Amino acid sequence: MSSLDPARAWLAAGITGLARGKEWDVVATAEAPGAPGDEVVFLALPDGRLRAETEWDGDLRPLADALAGEIEPPFRALARRLADLWAVGAVAIDIRELSEDPDGDAVEIARTEEGVSVRIDDVPTARPLPELERLGEARAATYVVRATRVEGRLFEVEVEPL
Repeated sequence: MSSLDPARAWLAAGITGLARGKEWDVVATAEAPGAPGDEVVFLALPDGRLRAETEWDGDLRPLADALAGEIEPPFRALARRLADLWAVGAVAIDIRELSEDPDGDAVEIARTEEGVSVRIDDVPTARPLPELERLGEARAATYVVRATRVEGRLFEVEVEPL
């Protein structure tokens, strides 16, 4: 007989009673005859263009079309080959065209009770980025805004209240 408390046994098995977080906003299957490889991550940009984030030399349109009517761009999708079909999961993302280029590919702005800190490509800077700060302020008094360059002045933006 085990001396392990039954409640701890459930936790040890990974059973907590807590719902698992949602990974995808929408999931679909697609036919993509002749598509290379077994997996691709891609973005659907606000203007409808598709952009592979992983190495890919096939047509992304059949994979994105499987999501039509279920989710609108912008979104990030992962497609995996399952025998003759592809499983495609997508999650909505926020893509913004910034009016001022921050001169870096990754921006993080944190507003705490102590003030604002800005990092561009992991380097602290005193440069103000009011456009991104306003996005944080719209969500909470204290926040973190992360912006990652997609292309040109298009950035994927995430805002998290603290």
